[in-house]
Amino acid sequence: MIYDVIVIGGGPSGLMASIAAAEHGGKTMLIEKGNKLGKKLAISGGGRCNVTNRLPQDEVIKHIPGNGRFLYSAFSVFNNYDIIDFFEDMGVALKEEDHGRMFPVSNSAKTVVNALINKMDELNVKVELNTVVKAVHFDANNHTIILENGEKIETKSVVIAVGGKAVPHTGSTGDGYAWAKKAGHTITELYPTEVALTSNEEFIKQKTLQGLSLRDVALSVLNEKGKTTITHKMDMIFTHFGVSGPAVLRCSQFVVKEIMKGRKKVSMHLDVLPDTKEEKLVEEITLSLEQNPKKTVKNLLKGIVPERFLSFVLNKNNVSDDIKAAHLGKDTLRSIIHDFKNFTFLVNGSLPLEKAFVTGGGVSIKEIVPNTMQSKIMERLFFCGEILDIHGYTGGYNITSALVTGRLAGMNAAYEASYTGI
Repeated sequence: MIYDVIVIGGGPSGLMASIAAAEHGGKTMLIEKGNKLGKKLAISGGGRCNVTNRLPQDEVIKHIPGNGRFLYSAFSVFNNYDIIDFFEDMGVALKEEDHGRMFPVSNSAKTVVNALINKMDELNVKVELNTVVKAVHFDANNHTIILENGEKIETKSVVIAVGGKAVPHTGSTGDGYAWAKKAGHTITELYPTEVALTSNEEFIKQKTLQGLSLRDVALSVLNEKGKTTITHKMDMIFTHFGVSGPAVLRCSQFVVKEIMKGRKKVSMHLDVLPDTKEEKLVEEITLSLEQNPKKTVKNLLKGIVPERFLSFVLNKNNVSDDIKAAHLGKDTLRSIIHDFKNFTFLVNGSLPLEKAFVTGGGVSIKEIVPNTMQSKIMERLFFCGEILDIHGYTGGYNITSALVTGRLAGMNAAYEASYTGI
């Protein structure tokens, strides 16, 4: 039997590609090496599944800093609003949370995964679980999928949707890169994005701030000239190896890229009070100290920044816990406030790709037709999801990219199969 479309990979892009292929008349098979479909979907958004984002299209693309502009053509066919309609049409009610993030009303990723699986059942997509693809043989007429057990399955179109190398326990172990290369594709350098960063700073080694969470801070990455490359205003946390949390994850790819250029260390700039100007803080705190000369500096500054960070900054500026406001010099006060607003530290790398949330790099988008996801090199070969050199921030952006590229890949794989006349 010859299939019209075989989709390899049962993540978000593979599930969507299978549905789209079957909806467009393709006799479709989905091959997944694991024992379950949608493993990555099931753990996304803390197990609640952040299916997409309701921000305007331009904003969504801005939140996909890794080649997001490539998606403009795809979005003209199927975009984030279409994803919302797609799920609601299947009976999955969605709700909007902060920053436009869309979640199922059920607060359970299972609702999303089950809806996709049920849709595939309805469309008679044949699903093969626990099935490992050993190789893909490309030919002018049909492509052949060779399984680990030696079985060969012929298909007119192939959709490779096996993900990148991040979160390997979900099955993303980089299998697809070799198949893409065999078809003549370039794989751009792989690197971790949305990943925690490491630091050799003494305060990190001493675990002085370990476990300290800071809310709504402005965290920036500085280039070699000390200029800001990117700033994100979100939460962060100090860890035993460096820094993590949403602001760090969003900044991480910019740090990783600097290190890939050969820099040993990259400066990060932390503003713990981004909504208040430094001079205003100096005025307000000076007044407070003048009005309360007998109170300790520490007590007067409590509540302005988290206590552990305050203790760290006071210690850095040689201010003891019992020093009174009357005895604090103006220069020392300015130095303390400067640390609140301009605390700079060095990072020297990141956790490995396997510990990252998202893979940077992948199949070069220069070799992909942007409004179909078809290979420019091999007929009836399509790519979608994280195997492509496209990556976004967390917040529904990567899943949006996966679902949009999956939709186009599946649709067009079915169209191309119907034109082969075999």
